[in-house]
Amino acid sequence: MLMRRTRVRLSIGVALLAFVGLPITGCSSSPSGSSAGSETNFVAGDGSIEIIPVGQRVTAPDFTLPTLEGGKFTLNAQLGKVVAMNVWASWCAPCRKEAPDLEAVWKQSDKRKVAFVGLNTRDSQTSAQGFIRNYAITYPQAVDTDGQVQLLFRNTLPAQAIPSTLIVDAQGRVAARILGTATEATLRNVIDDVQRSSS
Repeated sequence: MLMRRTRVRLSIGVALLAFVGLPITGCSSSPSGSSAGSETNFVAGDGSIEIIPVGQRVTAPDFTLPTLEGGKFTLNAQLGKVVAMNVWASWCAPCRKEAPDLEAVWKQSDKRKVAFVGLNTRDSQTSAQGFIRNYAITYPQAVDTDGQVQLLFRNTLPAQAIPSTLIVDAQGRVAARILGTATEATLRNVIDDVQRSSS
């Protein structure tokens, strides 16, 4: 039985997601160590937002990934916080566009209640680290080279484009997705909505 979801149109007037059953796409099939030319084969999202009503949310799959900073990120360790997970790659033009907005929301967030993590995919470590330096990003960056974490969410809110941002509520349930570029206002509104609905 398919889970019925409520789609929410925020005041910024983004289009709603029309097709949620598409396979996970967004990356080229080039080797993970190469990022050159990858930008020509990715699918850009349209900025669509989907928020799942509290009663229909399911527990997010746990995962642990190494980070570009040399540590580890474990999703279940963030229970009690709303978690914003941003799928990105250094070769992705929309990712470059949204990077300053994501960092701005992170800096303004209450770190006791909100956690951020980047999920770097289909990228080389050198390119990814250069991207982080260029945009002065300070939240953790997990290495999901082959998109395995994205696949874990395929039955809930799959990250079908690069960039995509998945939101997990404070109870560890899949709560929302922004498919495509997230603006500062959009991301803040979605995080606030998820915080209010799960408090």
